[in-house]
This record gives sequence, structure tokens and C-alpha cells, in this order.
Amino acid sequence: MYKHILIATDGSDLAVQAVTQGLALAMALKAKVTAVTVTESWVAAAPSYGIMTFPIEDYELGVAAHAEKVLASVVNAAKAAGIHCDVVHVRDQFPAEGIAATAAARGCDLIIVASHGRRGLSRLFIGGEAYRLMGETKVPVLIIR
Repeated sequence: MYKHILIATDGSDLAVQAVTQGLALAMALKAKVTAVTVTESWVAAAPSYGIMTFPIEDYELGVAAHAEKVLASVVNAAKAAGIHCDVVHVRDQFPAEGIAATAAARGCDLIIVASHGRRGLSRLFIGGEAYRLMGETKVPVLIIR
């Protein structure tokens, strides 16, 4: 069935559920696993933090440290389950685009991602990366809610 699963995570509690489900599926299928976390560019993130109060150097250091922590937790969970897991930190991209590009570059045949399940106006205004991801990739996407 699936031979290489890409698990997308941002380190949130909801994403941890996707990691847990993804690792369980990978173990059952004896599939290869890659975990990815994507961080947006400073330009995309700066308006929400305030350009003057959040210098680019601090942003870059912060996202690198966060990504390392997030991916280390996935590696540790995979190791506890007896699964080898490669990790990728995609920088300066929107999440859906970075996840889709990683799946294509790594030859993944399934993407697992968490979703808040927002609908209607909240999805329109707050966004829905899982929904955007489905438009960015031809790889099947398993959404964990």
C-alpha cells in the first residue's frame, strides 16, 4: 500500500495527534517515514509581530530552534516505536506549499497532516492549510482532526 509517509507537523497539540497516527500507520504498513515542519519567511510573519520589535535575525534563530525542537520530538516518538524517521525543515515557504514540495521531492505516497476542521468564514479568514495542501499536491492527504 503506502511505502513512504510524510508527516507534517508544527508542534501543536493537534499536530502531535497526526504524528502519533502517522507513526502507527507507518508501523502497521512497514512504511518509510519523513517528518516535515515548514516555517514562513520573516516577511510573511513580520506583520503579525511588528517589524520594528522583531528583527529578522531573532526570527530566524527562533524558527530554527522551534523547528529543531518539533522535529526532535517526532524522531524521539519514532525511535520509541522502533521506526526510523528522516526530518526536513522547510524555510521561507507557506506550509501547504512546503509540505507539497517536500512530498514530491522525497517521493512520498501519502501525506498526513492535522486540521482544526474549520469551515465557512473561519476557514476563509483564519485559513485552512490542510485544505490548501489538497490543492497543491497530487499525493493523497490523510487529514487527522
